[in-house]
Amino acid sequence: MAVHDECKLKFLELKAKRNYRFIVFKIEEKIQQVVVEKLGGPDETYDDFTASMPANECRYAVFDFDFITNENCQKSKIFFIAWSPDTSRVRSKMLYASSKDRFRRELDGVQVELQATDPSEMSFDIIKGRAL
Repeated sequence: MAVHDECKLKFLELKAKRNYRFIVFKIEEKIQQVVVEKLGGPDETYDDFTASMPANECRYAVFDFDFITNENCQKSKIFFIAWSPDTSRVRSKMLYASSKDRFRRELDGVQVELQATDPSEMSFDIIKGRAL
């Protein structure tokens, strides 16, 4: 599975410049390539991010999560989320599952990885719990 250069470029912008809050990626099956589907601006929220995930199609995503630690320090962690809803096609689930590790390795700087099959598995509380 090829990875479009824009995927790496936009991820670096999210990581270094914080130009984006999140990036949603999809696999273009016709050209067998991972491409950027949506960019979330720095002012967008976690709710905006979850709303941008399709209910019945697989996606990869990264989310830059800002939080305050128990010691009252402002921190940020970059999450990689493999979204594979139960309602998506079996072929799509297999394609995303088999390509995930290779794509994930292209994104140097991800700190937390999460697999979700329904919205409850990537709720704000779960993200916050994994970040702390």
